[in-house]
Amino acid sequence: MELVVRKNDLLRELQLFQGIVERKNTIPILANVLMEAKGGEVRLLATDLEVGLRSKCAASVSKDGALTLPAKKFYEIVKALPETDVRIEEDKGAVKVAADRFDSRMQTLPLEDFPSVPEGPGRASAVLPRKGLREMIAKTHFAITGEDTRYFLNGALLVLKDEQMSLVATDGHRLALVATKREVPEAEKGAEAVRIILPKKTLLELARLLAEGEDDVKYERGENHLFFDVGGRVLISRMIEGQFPAYERVIPKGNDKRVEMERERIASAIRRVALLSNERSRAVKLRLEGGHAEVTSSSPEFGEAREVLAVEYGGPALQICFNAQYVLDFLAVVETDSVVLELKDEVSQAVMRPQGVTDYDYTYVVMPMRI
Repeated sequence: MELVVRKNDLLRELQLFQGIVERKNTIPILANVLMEAKGGEVRLLATDLEVGLRSKCAASVSKDGALTLPAKKFYEIVKALPETDVRIEEDKGAVKVAADRFDSRMQTLPLEDFPSVPEGPGRASAVLPRKGLREMIAKTHFAITGEDTRYFLNGALLVLKDEQMSLVATDGHRLALVATKREVPEAEKGAEAVRIILPKKTLLELARLLAEGEDDVKYERGENHLFFDVGGRVLISRMIEGQFPAYERVIPKGNDKRVEMERERIASAIRRVALLSNERSRAVKLRLEGGHAEVTSSSPEFGEAREVLAVEYGGPALQICFNAQYVLDFLAVVETDSVVLELKDEVSQAVMRPQGVTDYDYTYVVMPMRI
């Protein structure tokens, strides 16, 4: 293999692989990225056996070939190079990486050790709006548990229906659900709803790919894998098998007490008061009475804190306790000036929603803590 590639073109692609490869794993080849030079481009591939990524960039190839390189160290070297062309050449079981006056020789691992990664079916199962998908991931991913023995909770459920798509995540203590519109061809209307569980890592890497560009996402479903084509880059994900909980039952229908609050003010108050909360439970109490909300916390180790702010509430006096971080996670991803809290009583799950949103529906359910 022998090629010349622009530094910035190569760097942009290598950066996207950093979340895919794992530094610590029992299979050394999984820390490498596979490079294949052919024609006028260099193709890149990395996988951790659960999630993989294919991408490519333009290059001047004088000799075709394929090899593997340590993904993170290769990225660090290219990032540190001057703004010029990068020369890459295979050399007796190693790889020379050079630019300007810099020369290096990196060790490689055998090409045959690199695992095979499935190709997509070649036909898009659906087209997903880029902006809507990005919004959904940002507003749900934090509610996914990462360590639950119920493996189906280690991902989020993507549901595709006629002219709507939704993403829902839960860790058993809270639930985040976002739904948005999507356009489907007339021939596809009336089809059975698609329900697939996406691993948390898949969602985070997909969000990284969606950060730039304008194209919609082409989604393909294979036998055991899912494929997301984002502007020519393809994210490959193993599907999580299992039955996702019936989340519709978790969303309460009888919450008749409604509180409207300024998002920034309630977030700041909770953030301050939580500093003196119990470090393990992160519990803060919210007392509603008249047009005021009193946020309090206490712990034997640190003391207590209290802050009062004005809210729109006309119901009976009520006190409820939440994990502060659960509430702050929601408030951090909402862009609206005000949010609505819907309650039934002190022990039933509460619902939080952004106020005044029109292009998507966002429902956040959080279980109260025992006071």
